[in-house]
Amino acid sequence: MNRNIIITCAITGSGETADRSPHVPVTPKEIAKASIEAAKAGAAIAHIHVRDPKTGAPSRDVDLYREVVERIREEDTDVVINLTTGMGGDLYLGPDEDPLALEKATDLVGQVERMEHVEALLPEICSLDCGSFNYPGGNYVYVSSPDMLRLGAKRLQKIGVKPELEVFELGHIWFAKQLQEERLLDAPPLFQVCMGVRWAAEATPQNFMTMVDNLPEGANWAGFALGAMEMPMVAQAALLGGHVRVGLEDNLYLSKGTLASNAQLVEKARTILENMGASIQTPAEARKALNVKKQDAPALVRKSA
Repeated sequence: MNRNIIITCAITGSGETADRSPHVPVTPKEIAKASIEAAKAGAAIAHIHVRDPKTGAPSRDVDLYREVVERIREEDTDVVINLTTGMGGDLYLGPDEDPLALEKATDLVGQVERMEHVEALLPEICSLDCGSFNYPGGNYVYVSSPDMLRLGAKRLQKIGVKPELEVFELGHIWFAKQLQEERLLDAPPLFQVCMGVRWAAEATPQNFMTMVDNLPEGANWAGFALGAMEMPMVAQAALLGGHVRVGLEDNLYLSKGTLASNAQLVEKARTILENMGASIQTPAEARKALNVKKQDAPALVRKSA
């Protein structure tokens, strides 16, 4: 069991959840505020997506990320910033007779464009989704190819941002090990074991253990599951020796029928972990454990109030 645990809070995600709960933050101000509230509740790391402030739809707008990051860095409350690079991999194929007639929902760009905000803002950590897989929705495929990942890992090494290797199935772990063999990952590597994302690894205790058993020796790792399995997997992650993730990206409910805030989910996870005998790491302790550090950020100019 891990008795000194890092809690990550995934603040808003990119799912169609903004209209399902008033607690899902949408504007940069709301996302930054929720990140700080999660940190005060015990999260050492805030994992951040951004949304269109007018529609709530997921966005890759660098200026939105800039405003969120600036607002967080202006606060007295410390938190490790972890920015997603997952946006830009959504491929919606056309019908069987014409699969290249892509649907309008397709948002497919190269790895460099997916990482523009990371290279501009230099967070401590950013996600790197370690392979392609099917999502619900007929012909919807998330695309993250081997050469994209090699390119992303090289650029992150150069700028000193730690990749959080998001793995959704065993093949993703296998390829992450290949990146390690090619010396594209600085030690120790950091993994996020993602459970219950359709159609990847189903969130069962057996599957979670199998995923963890395949991680490379010496890796740092955290794990999470979607929906009602979020808190059970908090306990299992700790028992298997890892860190944990909770947040409104993964689950909207504190209990059945009761909508949660990010801070409440962090507080619930913290209570579970402390009742198991674990202590919770501060952001400073997490930076040391993960071998990451704050960098001198570029001058940030907020473009909206």
